[in-house]
Amino acid sequence: MASKHSSAKDGLFIRRIIGHYLKYDKDNPFIFISALLAFLGIAAGVMVLMIAMGIMNGTQKEFKEKLFVMNYPLTIIPTDRESLSDDFIKELGSKFPDLKFSPYYSTQVITKNEGFVQGSMLYGIDFAREAAINPVFARAKGEDKGKYTAIVGDGLAAEMNSYKDSKVTLYFSEQDAIGFATMPLQKRFVIGGVFDSGLQAYDKAIIYTSHEALETLLKRPKGIYDGLHIYSQNPMDDIKKIREILPETLLIEGWWQQNGSFFSAMEMEKKALFLVLLLIILVASLNIISSLLMTVMSRRSEIALLRTLGATKAEIRSIFFRLGVIIGAGGIAAGTILGAIGIWALKTFDIISLPEDVYGTSKLPVELLPTDFGMILLGTTIIILISSLYPAKKAAQTDPLTVLRNE
Repeated sequence: MASKHSSAKDGLFIRRIIGHYLKYDKDNPFIFISALLAFLGIAAGVMVLMIAMGIMNGTQKEFKEKLFVMNYPLTIIPTDRESLSDDFIKELGSKFPDLKFSPYYSTQVITKNEGFVQGSMLYGIDFAREAAINPVFARAKGEDKGKYTAIVGDGLAAEMNSYKDSKVTLYFSEQDAIGFATMPLQKRFVIGGVFDSGLQAYDKAIIYTSHEALETLLKRPKGIYDGLHIYSQNPMDDIKKIREILPETLLIEGWWQQNGSFFSAMEMEKKALFLVLLLIILVASLNIISSLLMTVMSRRSEIALLRTLGATKAEIRSIFFRLGVIIGAGGIAAGTILGAIGIWALKTFDIISLPEDVYGTSKLPVELLPTDFGMILLGTTIIILISSLYPAKKAAQTDPLTVLRNE
């Protein structure tokens, strides 16, 4: 009982001394200013880290959503033209009823209208199946204008000055015999709809038409396809299961493999940015060290007096360690609040506008993940704890006899 009462008194004693040292000292204003700078520096560092990580995550998520839609979760590509057939797709559907499939033909074409020329990739698809797995296409499917209906991106439509119900001429790489000569195969298509993926690179390069159009024009055998797009809610798991039953003539790849280097670069950039911005907090922590060391130097006589009155080295060490932790924790709390306000402001108001054709969105995407926020708190806390150790140790090493003799 007595030990509990003694520890409570010791705790009260330490708290009162800490409260005393945190107050503004007219005789030593620079100590308070240094502590204030440390507090502000840590708050600024945490705020900047939260906003920067939020922007990086938001941008990465935005690109993933765009590329996920236009690249599809999974794609099967045949190495033998005869191996991807309707029969195999039906067999695949029976084994994986949760998946959705959209078989396609593909060929390169040149689009020409009103003197403008643009190279594109033409996909022959089943409109209903494609709409079921591609929300961008579903929103722009428009009307069926017959076998030779084309669905184009808004970037290509703008360049060609050809919108819904307009006609465009497509030139194929295949040759068409004309008498004793040949010339590139060409065909007029009616634009049945215009899609907007949010990425100009896709909107200018992709055109959709019907299966029947390419079967007729390119003389493709019906039911034998150039590839199969697959929608899966868990593509990383499903790709392993599908790969086990695929014949050697069929290859399967996921959207992350098609864009692996891009997202690896973004992830590396995110980590580098985190480490660089963490230096802001490291610099701010130097102010904690200098502030505490100045407090120790200016309070040497008080520390010596406390030691002579019975304060232990552990208590002196605890006082100055807690001083540093309080300054740092206050900075973390303030920085978290400021960072949350900054993220909310960026999400709510159009403070920063982006070129949509470059970034895929005109509004700055911000999303701070809990894991990144945890890493910010962990990194900042470690730096603050380490910064508080040395001044606390120096304070505890103060020799009361030497100090009082020199006073």
